Amino acid sequence: MNLLQLFNDGGGFMWPILITLIIGLAISLERFWTLTRASINTRRFLADIKKALREGGIDAAAEKCANTRGPVASIFHAGLLRADRGIDHVEKAVMNAGSIEMAFLEKGLVWLGTVISVAPMLGFLGTVWGMIEAFQAIAAANDISPTIVAGGISKALLTTLLGLVVAIIIQVLNNYFISRVDSLIVDMEESSVDFVDTLIEMERKRHAS
Repeated sequence: MNLLQLFNDGGGFMWPILITLIIGLAISLERFWTLTRASINTRRFLADIKKALREGGIDAAAEKCANTRGPVASIFHAGLLRADRGIDHVEKAVMNAGSIEMAFLEKGLVWLGTVISVAPMLGFLGTVWGMIEAFQAIAAANDISPTIVAGGISKALLTTLLGLVVAIIIQVLNNYFISRVDSLIVDMEESSVDFVDTLIEMERKRHAS
């Protein structure tokens, strides 16, 4: 079966469903690019930060963070900028930066959820409209011909089919992004705890000496 012909047979409601697919795919591409760039080897980076703290102090570690992309580096950098004010200020800065980074990672996912909800509803709406037209055609022909009934219902169901296909595609992508975001958040939380513990240990050694 020709996909273009099926699309044309579906009627006007096929276009808004197609637009939701394009929007969903555009957001998905942006999220994939952003989340890919946000992913780094957290353990290696944390080891580099500890080394920088030992060898060059706060300034060297802050410079390392500034030159590294990703939410973990941004959180560490925010904490290091307030290291001279004490651990309490560092922990508060890390928490605030973490909240901002989480919001940035989850940006756009609500719109993917909207596409998942709207696409099948547009499909059902198109099907209802198509059924109305089919029954009007039956009434106009004054004959319940199998050809008229089958053809009208078949065209009416095409919008539901496309709406469900769009929802399934975007749902799979959305679940993948949620999984990536959850993984990044876990890395952020674990590394932040280790980072703060490292600063506390340094503070204790400095006071002891």
